[in-house]
Amino acid sequence: MKPELYKYFIILLLIFNSCSFRPVETNEIKIVGSDTMLELTSNLAEHYMKENPGISIIVEGGGTAEGIKALIKNQTDICTASRNLKPDEAKLLADYYGSLGLVFLIAKDALSIYVNPNNPVKDLSFNQLKDIYSGKTNNWAKLNGKDALIIPVVRNPNSGTYLYFMEHVLEGSEYTANSVTEPTTKEIVKFVEENENAIGYGGMGYKGNVVHAKINGVEPSENNVRNDTYPIIRYLHFFTTKTPGGAIKKFIDWVLSPSGQSVVRKSGFIPLWENKL
Repeated sequence: MKPELYKYFIILLLIFNSCSFRPVETNEIKIVGSDTMLELTSNLAEHYMKENPGISIIVEGGGTAEGIKALIKNQTDICTASRNLKPDEAKLLADYYGSLGLVFLIAKDALSIYVNPNNPVKDLSFNQLKDIYSGKTNNWAKLNGKDALIIPVVRNPNSGTYLYFMEHVLEGSEYTANSVTEPTTKEIVKFVEENENAIGYGGMGYKGNVVHAKINGVEPSENNVRNDTYPIIRYLHFFTTKTPGGAIKKFIDWVLSPSGQSVVRKSGFIPLWENKL
């Protein structure tokens, strides 16, 4: 090989080695998805960054559906989801990455039913709840309440909670056309606080001047969720496209550790196991 060609070959080899074979370790983690989990995930990120100053975690909501879209497009490291993948989402993920990715259960949640403190109806049967949200029952008087129209409040269709409620409470029926749509659980809580005849739903971790109604006589407490006596229970998930490594793996491992699970409890959700921290 001529000296000038040999020199050119060495330069190309050095560039190729430095650019192509060296994986870039990132200290930034992006998380997108469930609005139900937004406050929880933000709390987890805040605590983790305090313990690990070199890590930056960006947390965004938008709904489970938006999180899954971001995951499929490789625009996020972790998708937070309050439901499982739908068949079409699973297919898109498999088509793009050649696998369904990985799912991590990080907490247990009760789907609370919020009513205004001035509403005398604070205990509903499962069927009564279904009838309210399907439009079959539209007056509180039919439920031994005041003679007033019921205002059902729902999440937007991008929400995993919206779909979960439709599948597990309405059992596939459509929401009543008279429902009011709010973009986040916080907005639902605010609406119910300000409207005596409203009823809403969302994660049990969300507080406010609302009553978390009993369903079939059972309140959404930690014990009742843990022993499965409360009738509307679900898991909260992290989705990734592949087996996580580096900073992402360390963060997920911490979330599942006693320290992370103590943050889950402090955020109003149920840890995956008994945790006294």
